[in-house]
Amino acid sequence: MKLFSGNANQSLSEEIANYLNIPLGKCVVHKFADQEIFVEIKENVRGEDVFIVQSTSYPANDHLMELLIMIDAVRRSSARRITAVLPYFGYARQDRKPGPRTPISAKLVANLITEAGADRVLTLDLHAGQVQGFFDLPTDNLFAIPVMSRDLQANYNINNLTVVSPDVGGVVRARALARRVDSPLAIVDKRRDSPGESEVMNVIGDVSGRDCILIDDIIDSGGTLCNAAKELLSNEALSVTAYVSHGVLSGAAVTRIMSSKLKELVITNSIEPTVSINVAHNIRVISVADLLGEAVNRTALEKSVSSLFD
Repeated sequence: MKLFSGNANQSLSEEIANYLNIPLGKCVVHKFADQEIFVEIKENVRGEDVFIVQSTSYPANDHLMELLIMIDAVRRSSARRITAVLPYFGYARQDRKPGPRTPISAKLVANLITEAGADRVLTLDLHAGQVQGFFDLPTDNLFAIPVMSRDLQANYNINNLTVVSPDVGGVVRARALARRVDSPLAIVDKRRDSPGESEVMNVIGDVSGRDCILIDDIIDSGGTLCNAAKELLSNEALSVTAYVSHGVLSGAAVTRIMSSKLKELVITNSIEPTVSINVAHNIRVISVADLLGEAVNRTALEKSVSSLFD
């Protein structure tokens, strides 16, 4: 087995390598003066089972091109099998046509990864489960909920928790966490007026006197979760904490979170945290390296990955 990393999340790749007790593969990924990306694999991969770890996070297009070129370089070096490990699949939100003459970019990116030469894809908490079907090759979609539930049980009194979905579309995810920690479920019903903005309508379920745990797959601008927290507290919730798989946190999102009613925002390291995230007083990062590492190990050994969530 060989494990390589692009520039998107070196620290997570090193954690995965440590879990697997193997060295991180040697490769060079840099740009020429005109911003063309160059990749050179610095060790023999002929006949090897190769895993390439790369999130398509900011700058999304640069990291995507790094991934594609790394896959091509490994394929041309006669690797036996290539697995693209995408802790964060950045184009997954563009999974349908929201209007006339618009693309389905998630499918386009899936095609690019397939055509570059990947044999498998391993990813974490896709925005929509059907994106798995966009890949014409085996795709494993992992879930961060086991990691989140362990963190919840270690840091909170689970006897007074209510798990809350910030919208109707996230009910399945929220129900899965609620089942693991044996807590009630509530839903924040909202209407989105424009991308990145939301208007909270009402709370479905009783949250009075409860410590509320909002759960979502992506936090970008932070508007949805901040508005949801405000609404839950106005419904007499004791506190509101958010658990989110992918902390995109673009623009002024970190500042918005720090000045919000959220007691704490807990994100995974599927996207490498920025300096502003690391110094924020109410943002905490938990690692999914062991989860990804175990999935990589089971893939290499041809064992079940789905049994990770039994």
